[in-house]
Amino acid sequence: MTSLTLTPAQRRSLRADAHHLNPVVLIGSDGLTAAVEKEVAAALDAHGLIKVRVFSDDRATRESYLQTLVESLNAAAVQHIGKLLVIWRPQAPKAKAAGDGKAPVDVKVVKHSKKLGLKPEIKTLRVLGNQRLTAGGNIKKSKPKQTSAKKKSLD
Repeated sequence: MTSLTLTPAQRRSLRADAHHLNPVVLIGSDGLTAAVEKEVAAALDAHGLIKVRVFSDDRATRESYLQTLVESLNAAAVQHIGKLLVIWRPQAPKAKAAGDGKAPVDVKVVKHSKKLGLKPEIKTLRVLGNQRLTAGGNIKKSKPKQTSAKKKSLD
């Protein structure tokens, strides 16, 4: 696999985005093992931009780890500062479920009887995406979202 190349502007933007991140993978005294590489790949799939901390004092070793990870995982090296490596790989677009956003949900509703000694009534209701469940256990159509007059004028 080949590594991705970044323009200086993209690199600067990614460095700014990574500033607040904590390292998600730590490379210890065993070095860059297959298990560590697998964890880095999983973190890149989940986050896209990650920090890796290397507990090695040798800068050349850290550089070789960075190059190995970048080439084997088809990623881009954003930054190597101290013992931190910042790596980026574009995330695959996530598939959206068909429908209008919310999937139907089956809810179990328990209605207690007003007469003493009778068992409570248990019903299973299906709540669709445009519906809501009231406190009394009834299904009502959701109200449209309210927007302010200021936001309406901007549209």
